[in-house]
Amino acid sequence: MLTRRHFIQTTTTLFSASISGPLFASTWPDAAQKAAWDAEVTPPGYDAATTNPWGLHPRYLPQRVVANDGLVPGDIHVDAVAKYLYHIETGGTAMRYGVAIGRGDLYEPGVYTIKRKVEWPHWTPTQNMIEREPEIYAKFENGMEPGPENALGSRALYLYVGDRDTMLRIHGTPFPKSIGSRASSGCVRMVMVHINDLYPLVELGSTAFLYSASDSVTS
Repeated sequence: MLTRRHFIQTTTTLFSASISGPLFASTWPDAAQKAAWDAEVTPPGYDAATTNPWGLHPRYLPQRVVANDGLVPGDIHVDAVAKYLYHIETGGTAMRYGVAIGRGDLYEPGVYTIKRKVEWPHWTPTQNMIEREPEIYAKFENGMEPGPENALGSRALYLYVGDRDTMLRIHGTPFPKSIGSRASSGCVRMVMVHINDLYPLVELGSTAFLYSASDSVTS
């Protein structure tokens, strides 16, 4: 069982939907449209450490913390208990973000490779999602165009095992108040403006560790 024991030291006492690949859509947003949407989801006077119009617990706001020796810069670690995502930096630090994870047994611990990144992605629910909750997902079976209401939000990091797309994502969410909970159909959700900050720092080929909820350990 994958665990996260002793991976992260924090400076405090406390240490998303399973999504199919995008449709071959007829339209994609241009740079101007992306910039307009980015502005729409960015609060006025945004400061990552303090801006909180979503009413989140302050511990879910981005914070730089101390990382243990031996962690690979660029990798991502997700603590399923504390609902934190850590992006490891050079110099022994990590940026920590609050996240939401999959509810019940929909969360899938494992070691994944980030092989695709998309700004303002399209979204299509998986067939399992449609069968499990048709009242929510059936109307989107042909896909959902990009935009602030899209289930993948403003950015998506696509998780693979080998060459297989797992249909799991680390992505923005139009439901930021879900951060800190088990709310998604399997993916890792982030506040859109937070993943906008993270996105350019994540390189293709980076590893994402999603730790078991039963074995994650908070510092």
